[in-house]
Amino acid sequence: MKAKKYPKADLNNYRMIFFQVGLIISLGITYIGIQWSSDSSAVLGEQELNINMIDTETPPVTEMKMQELPPPPPPVVPEIIEVIEDELEVEETIMESTETSLDEAMTKVIKVEAIKEEKMEESIEEVPFVLIANVPVYPGCEVYEDNASRKQCLSNKIQEIVKDNFNTNLGADLGLKGINRVFVVFTIDHMGKVTNIRTRGPHEDLEKEAMRVIQLISDMIPGYQRNKPVKVTYNLPITFEVRPGS
Repeated sequence: MKAKKYPKADLNNYRMIFFQVGLIISLGITYIGIQWSSDSSAVLGEQELNINMIDTETPPVTEMKMQELPPPPPPVVPEIIEVIEDELEVEETIMESTETSLDEAMTKVIKVEAIKEEKMEESIEEVPFVLIANVPVYPGCEVYEDNASRKQCLSNKIQEIVKDNFNTNLGADLGLKGINRVFVVFTIDHMGKVTNIRTRGPHEDLEKEAMRVIQLISDMIPGYQRNKPVKVTYNLPITFEVRPGS
C-alpha cells in the first residue's frame, strides 16, 4: 500500500479526540435536560399547590341561637272554701232484711244436682266418628279388642238395622224415581245413647222414616277420648233405588 500524500491530514490520528469531545457534549446535553425537567416539575407543583390553596372554601360560620325559655306558669290562686252551715234535713231510709226465717215457706226450690249435670254436659267434648280414639261399643261387638274391628262392627250393626227396618216402598208411593238418598247425622252421647238426630232428604216423609229407624239403635258403651267419655258424631247416608213398577 502506498503512503498518502499528506500523512498529517489523516483523520484516524484524531479519532480518540473526537470520541472524547462527543462524549463530553452528550453528557452536557443530558445534564441540561435533567435540570430542565426537575425545574419545570417543581414550578408545576407550586402552581398546583397555589391553585389548591386558592380554591379551598372556608367553612361557613354557624350562628348560635339562644333557646327561648317558655314563659313561667301563672301563679296558683288558692281555692277559697266556703263554709255552709248544716241546715239540710236528711231522710233516713230503713233497710229491710231480705233473709227469710226457717218458719217461712219456700216458694221455689232449685235442684242443684240438675244444674251440675247440665254444666257437665256442656263441657263434654264432641269428636267425629272417624277420629275417635276409643269407638263406642255396640252390643255384640265386645268380642273385638282392637278399635278398628269395633268400629267396623258398629257400622255393620247400624246398616243391618237400616236395611231391615227402612221402608224403601215409601219412595215409590211418593212418586220418586231412580236412586234417592237421605242424609242422617246423629250423636252418640257420653252415656252411649243416640241423640240429636238430624235428617235431610228429597221428601219430608223420607226424613221422618229415617229418624224412626235411627231411634231403633240400641244403647251402647260410650266412646272415650283421652280416657274421658265424649260425644261421638256419626254420619249415615241412606241410599235406595226406586225401580219402575215397584
